Amino acid sequence: MILEMKVPSPGESIKEVEIATWLVKDGDYVEKDQAIAEVDSDKATLELPAEASGIITLKAEEGDAVAVGAVVCHIDTAAAKPSGSAPADEAPAAAPKAEAPAKTESTEAKAAPAAPAAPAATYATGTPSPAAKKILDEKNIEPASVTGTGKGGRITKDDAVNAVPSMGTPTGGNRGSERTKLSMLRRKVAERLVAAKNETAMLTTFNEVNMTPINTLRNEYKDAFKAKHGGVGLGYMSFFTKAVTRALELYPDVNSMMDGDYKVAYDFADISIAVSGPKGLMVPVVRNAENLTFRGIEAEIKRLAIKARDGQITVDDMTGGTFTITNGGVFGSMLSTPIINPPQSGILGMHNIIERPIAVNGKVEIHPMMYVALSYDHRIIDGRESVGFLVAVKEALENPVELLCGGNPKKAFEL
Repeated sequence: MILEMKVPSPGESIKEVEIATWLVKDGDYVEKDQAIAEVDSDKATLELPAEASGIITLKAEEGDAVAVGAVVCHIDTAAAKPSGSAPADEAPAAAPKAEAPAKTESTEAKAAPAAPAAPAATYATGTPSPAAKKILDEKNIEPASVTGTGKGGRITKDDAVNAVPSMGTPTGGNRGSERTKLSMLRRKVAERLVAAKNETAMLTTFNEVNMTPINTLRNEYKDAFKAKHGGVGLGYMSFFTKAVTRALELYPDVNSMMDGDYKVAYDFADISIAVSGPKGLMVPVVRNAENLTFRGIEAEIKRLAIKARDGQITVDDMTGGTFTITNGGVFGSMLSTPIINPPQSGILGMHNIIERPIAVNGKVEIHPMMYVALSYDHRIIDGRESVGFLVAVKEALENPVELLCGGNPKKAFEL
């Protein structure tokens, strides 16, 4: 029986996918549920499992765009699984045929004249004569870069006169190039980023955060937190997510988006967390982050990050989101202007933490500092809301015990 395998629908809005990689070859025997291909949609990369066991015949090439529901391969379910080894009675028949060329090669090797032996190296090899040494010194040429033609390999005066300093040439290095087609996901990301720049009135405001209070809390509770919650760590992202959800409640315009001539406002905070996966930028969503505890946020981010890393992220994991947080600091970025993730109206950029001198109560002190950036759509968010939002984030991060932990860190961390 020949089974026709069709492209399943990755999501309601997706009409077409692209064959990114075939994980099997035409004519291979595949097992049921074995991953046979990776397919790209404009939102995620998904694995295509075999629907039955049998011999596979491919009907699409890598890079082909295939409509959802189209046939991409056939599986012959009646085919027997190959044993994986040739019958024993076939081996002796092939052996005598392989011996004849071997004998011919051996005879030819004996008949071929012996290659001249390289002259033996002596104390003179590579050593310049006094006259040659003077010339090489004037030219600033190392003797080791010159091949001597004198007796025993000595560098003669003529060798030195003819030697040319090695300066390299403009075309002396590799000048290759490679042209590869971007994945459908990467093309969609590029399209959305360009659209965000062209179709929104994007503006960015900056501030800085003294990370000492958060570092103090983490150093005091992170070991107990990890031990209590099954290996889930107490990272920076939970503090930032809590600070963002608090600021969104204070400035709800930042938690809204444009829809034609209308503004759509949300009374919940689905926070998109930008992560770098093997297939490029992924933005999974932490749902109803405003209701989650520190442990809940950290556990959900860990779960989504593992799915992104393993290529198991789904369209549903990345659909929606009312506000985005991106952390360029993990790559060493000190300052940047993040691009809005449309149709959202705001994105918070985190950066690396650097110890810098700052003024504290009239004195200069060294503290771990982070620059933060809020990019926003000025069509819907005014300067008062954007600056106020970022200040609210800063205030919460610099006073986490009171504003994020309710005055009781042990209770907030569920210890």
